[in-house]
Amino acid sequence: MADNTAKQLAPELPDLNAYWMPFTGNRYFKSHPRLITEAKGMYCYTHDGRKLIDAVAGLWCCNAGHGHPRIVEAIKAQAEKLDYAMAFQIGHPTVFELANELTDMAPDGIDYAFFVNSGSEAVDTALKMALAWHRLNGEGHRTRFIGRERGYHGVGFGGISVGGMSPNRKMFGAMLPGVDHLPHTHDLAHNAFSRGLPKWGAHLAEDLERIVALHDPSTIAAVIVEPIAGSAGVLLPPEGYLKRLRDICDRHGILLIFDEVITAFGRTGAAFGATRFGVTPDLMTVAKGLTSGAVPMGAVLASGKIYDRFMTGPDGAIEFFHGYTYSGHPLAAAAGRAALGVYRDEGLFERALELEPVLADALHSLKGEPNVIDVRNYGLLGAVELQPIEGQPTARALGIFRDCYDNGVIIRTTGDTLAFSPPLIIEERHIETVVETVRRSLRA
Repeated sequence: MADNTAKQLAPELPDLNAYWMPFTGNRYFKSHPRLITEAKGMYCYTHDGRKLIDAVAGLWCCNAGHGHPRIVEAIKAQAEKLDYAMAFQIGHPTVFELANELTDMAPDGIDYAFFVNSGSEAVDTALKMALAWHRLNGEGHRTRFIGRERGYHGVGFGGISVGGMSPNRKMFGAMLPGVDHLPHTHDLAHNAFSRGLPKWGAHLAEDLERIVALHDPSTIAAVIVEPIAGSAGVLLPPEGYLKRLRDICDRHGILLIFDEVITAFGRTGAAFGATRFGVTPDLMTVAKGLTSGAVPMGAVLASGKIYDRFMTGPDGAIEFFHGYTYSGHPLAAAAGRAALGVYRDEGLFERALELEPVLADALHSLKGEPNVIDVRNYGLLGAVELQPIEGQPTARALGIFRDCYDNGVIIRTTGDTLAFSPPLIIEERHIETVVETVRRSLRA
């Protein structure tokens, strides 16, 4: 939007000054505002009258589309009946019902849900569970975590410590002690323009053995990875990679945590990435699609072996000194139950799997367009990586983002990668429009 247009619209806008926006160039935004005022289904509507296809489901989260009437009605009904119930020593029925439905969807052996308010909180909770579990087993010396380069695990101190995205880490000091990182699996020389999982790179999981040898397995509590590294640019695990990590963790008594904040609830064409990849972790973090983005909520899904070890001591004693004021909030629980029902009754996970080749064909048709150096896809996740402008990292992708917005499509950028994670209700005509808009922008 041109500056003069922004000034003309200013009287109709709220004062933009006081809000310090997250992960945003605040100065640029406030002179070039982009405000979403309504959303429905596949579309967002802006303050200046634009109608935009949402090709990223809000922020990887509105899997059932925007404003699904079943979810909206569930929230309204819950608000009228019970707006809040204390989460400590008191419960409410809806959160127990959600826990049952959620664990029924999970891989066999994942039987318990601990509710939080975001993916960041879910990660910090899972890390604390891992430390406490080892301590209860008489192995309190297991305090080290292994994350992965280019991993994203939220913005809590635990999450940025095990995460591997340097801009999220560099300004915040030493973070958690005793953290190491696996190498990432992204290799353009071997895997550029792979359709689905790349064939090369499963051996990179073996670097965990090197880290184990360096630190001694008796010091390591858990390994945490995203099945697909979403925020780093949809970096896919090579075939067999996650299974190797599982085997190495089992060999050394190390817990395996999957961060499924992005990959859960149909994004991979199954309920969870763990389901699609056939690898079951000890702990799973989820959020985003849990309520289809309608109300903030996250959860840690835990195996029976984790939960059971905590259930000791005097009857009535608190087993895990952790939780949040809004853990299992009634409105969030109602939204979660409704979202899971929509996913099930409308067959959205199956729909995502059916549309996987459609999205793949469309995205891979961009191979050969100006500055495209890689295309990646899996389920309803995709990425188009661009050659950076020398000396101006992220500028090329941001230019594409702004141009697509001006031409009716919302995409996501991370570095110089364009990311796509559309609502699971997307139709083939939407996919065609999104990709052709990107194509025109690349050529421009």
